[in-house]
Amino acid sequence: MTRRGRRRQDDERGPAGFLVVDKPTGWTSHDVVDAARRWLSARRVGHLGTLDPLATGVLPLAVRSATRLVHFVQDHDKAYTGSLRLGVETDTLDASGKIVRCSDRALPDEAAVRDALRHFLGEVEQIPPMFSAVKQGGIPLHRLAREGQQVERAPKTVRIHRLELLKYAPPVVELSVECSGGTYVRVLAADLGARLGCGAHLIGLRRTRSGPFDLSQALTLEQLEAEAESGQLERRLIPPLGVLGLPALRVSQPEIEALRRGSEITAAGPPRPPGSQLAAHDERGNVVAILEAKPGRRLQPVRVLAAFAADR
Repeated sequence: MTRRGRRRQDDERGPAGFLVVDKPTGWTSHDVVDAARRWLSARRVGHLGTLDPLATGVLPLAVRSATRLVHFVQDHDKAYTGSLRLGVETDTLDASGKIVRCSDRALPDEAAVRDALRHFLGEVEQIPPMFSAVKQGGIPLHRLAREGQQVERAPKTVRIHRLELLKYAPPVVELSVECSGGTYVRVLAADLGARLGCGAHLIGLRRTRSGPFDLSQALTLEQLEAEAESGQLERRLIPPLGVLGLPALRVSQPEIEALRRGSEITAAGPPRPPGSQLAAHDERGNVVAILEAKPGRRLQPVRVLAAFAADR
């Protein structure tokens, strides 16, 4: 085994799971990831969906082998509370940008705002903002934007499940949003301003839920730092089995070894619908693989977490 391979194996043998951070304003998602790597002495840490520096709230992190499960939890629905200012537009669509336009029109009344909000329920198309991490030709859009470039972006379809007006104190609108993963709330704010004819930009955003993770599980940076110093932080890791939302299947050690080799196993009991997925776990509740059902009770590994399966 190479030195790099040994380092990776040693890193993955530590406790793994998800850690929910209450991200403060001013921090990037990558800032939080870098801090978590120091707190946990783990190289393999990733976040489950970027929060802009302006935004606060729920930022789930995957630690060690749990990074291999990000695909199965990152695109779930999300919830936010946010505020936007009518009558002013910025180049970033939020308060971090430069003002590009101010409206001289009278601001709409509350009835008009409520009526406009109804048009954004259900499936809507959003054009990713230039100041975003979306890549075009391998280059992040925000880098092109800072060079003064504007490029064509393909719209994408998102779903707004709930959009509630919490308060209207002109020019500020406060909203509660439940939406599909990948929704840009600052684009929603700008599009709402455009529909109202006065323009708008996002001035505050707090994520209250991201898939199975919510604020009740989130720890502040101060709490995380204190627990890291006392050596207690790893007990805060949330085991993957409870958050994947998949049926659980306990597998034996011989089955674990087969899965680690990439081999199929045969399930006991009635056959499962082909294409359905399960979370295979060992006797300790550690997820060892994500399986996909095939005809004839066969279960094929689609993601294997070798370190989870190994004896510790």
